[in-house]
Amino acid sequence: MDLFPERNRGGVGACLWRLTVLLLSVSSLPTATALLEGLYCGTEVCYDVLGVTREASKAEIARAYRQLARRYHPDRYRPEEPGEEEPAHNKFLLIATAYETLKDEDTRRDYDYMLDHPEEYYQHYYAYYRRRLAPKVDVRIVILVTICAISAVQYVSWCSSYNKAINYLVTVPKYRIQATEIAKQQGLLNRTKEKGKNRRSKEEIREQEEEVIRDIIKNKIDIKGGYQKPSLSDILLCQIVLFPYYLSSYVAWCVCWMYRFTICREDYGEEEKLYLIRRYMKMSQAQFDSLEENTKQTFLEKQLWIKENYEAYRKEREEEMKAKLATDPKMKRYRRWMKNEGPGRLTFIDE
Repeated sequence: MDLFPERNRGGVGACLWRLTVLLLSVSSLPTATALLEGLYCGTEVCYDVLGVTREASKAEIARAYRQLARRYHPDRYRPEEPGEEEPAHNKFLLIATAYETLKDEDTRRDYDYMLDHPEEYYQHYYAYYRRRLAPKVDVRIVILVTICAISAVQYVSWCSSYNKAINYLVTVPKYRIQATEIAKQQGLLNRTKEKGKNRRSKEEIREQEEEVIRDIIKNKIDIKGGYQKPSLSDILLCQIVLFPYYLSSYVAWCVCWMYRFTICREDYGEEEKLYLIRRYMKMSQAQFDSLEENTKQTFLEKQLWIKENYEAYRKEREEEMKAKLATDPKMKRYRRWMKNEGPGRLTFIDE
């Protein structure tokens, strides 16, 4: 039997009162527990630095920043006592940091989340440095500009290589004679007698003839391989743009090849035969196109599109190359040097 019921009721009430006070004190604790050194405003609350509430609008935040910036700006701040310049400078930097944090909607959202969820330390560090270290320019723009720059360098380089090839072909007697004959047939080199002021010097006539020969060589000769005429469709930018078309064309070509030559058992045409030969030789399209036409005809005559014929041809070429190297004077001298005075005979001289 409880002899002091009123005392017990008083004790329970006191406990409830203390618990209520404790909960109220915990809920009223400042949000400094959510603040981390090195993030945003450090151990200061950015809202308190600017003197605004969390519900403040952008205009209110900007107004508060301008007022504080005019007050603490290093050029306008007048310290009352010596030694206050450094605290005022730090205060100005803190104000600027608070404004940079709160003026951006995304950064402000991350900061509010940090205040509301102080226990997620790693998430706060990740969100802060992700935005801080993220590039200011859109990555897609950077990639596009880079591709355009590479494409421009490609085109200029190909034009330079093509012009070098043309300049070389102009000096080759074989192509020069052919171009001269074509120019004479077209009446481009027929010299007419010029009198008076319109008469040109020999150097001017020679320069014009050289230009005519150069144009004929450029238009008549089909240069293939690394020095072929540059085309816009070959640069990187166009290749990327046309990649879906090329991919769909390649898939359609593979399906057509399988249907025609695997299912229907059709005979290979000349184009298909040359493709198989090029694939066996592991040559690119540009390398194969640079071969002479009579060389390609020789491949077709030997039926190199058949795997067995190609293997026999390859072994034959290897034997010919070995025989050629065996009879080559340079290779003989090299083998003699390797035998008598090669790297194995090298010694250091004692001084």
